[in-house]
Amino acid sequence: MRLSPREFRGMNNPVRRLVQRRIEFPQFKGLGLDASDKDVLEVGCGSGYGAVLLSTQGPRSYHGIDLMSEQIALTGRWDLPSARFSVMDASRLDAFATESFDLAVVFGILHHIPRWREVLAEAHRVLRPAGQLFIEEPDMRAIRVWDRVLHWGHPADGAFSLEHLEEEIERLGFAIGASRRFRWVGWYRADRR
Repeated sequence: MRLSPREFRGMNNPVRRLVQRRIEFPQFKGLGLDASDKDVLEVGCGSGYGAVLLSTQGPRSYHGIDLMSEQIALTGRWDLPSARFSVMDASRLDAFATESFDLAVVFGILHHIPRWREVLAEAHRVLRPAGQLFIEEPDMRAIRVWDRVLHWGHPADGAFSLEHLEEEIERLGFAIGASRRFRWVGWYRADRR
């Protein structure tokens, strides 16, 4: 799904980058995220700030995808000559061969995608054996509150509970290797079996 104009502005401002840098990325590192010398895929890369953070760990390669060309256009502001960005539907990663990445990272975008289960299945497919998927997601209760207050208009069929997310991760053949929750937000490291 495309972001509403209000959410697009909300996701592309210094406060969002501060949250990503000070909360989300440290949570992932605390769960064992280590991109050094790895091939990394970021699903829903937005403006590319996740690539900036991940580049501090020295990945072998980085590829960020986003459904919105407006987001991909913003990635040019970062000095990341080795990073690649593409407009792509995360539920169909046909451009990538099976077992082509060591890490996949999702900074809270699954709830925007009605076919979020297919995104997880595709992440499983493109990860190498022993690959890792790092996910940060809000519970559907948080989404409902945000939509009432901020009028962002998330799709109702994209909403899920964190328990449902965990069940789907494991059903697809991942093992949840580590997780953390704070109120209605969860962070996960899912290891490909």
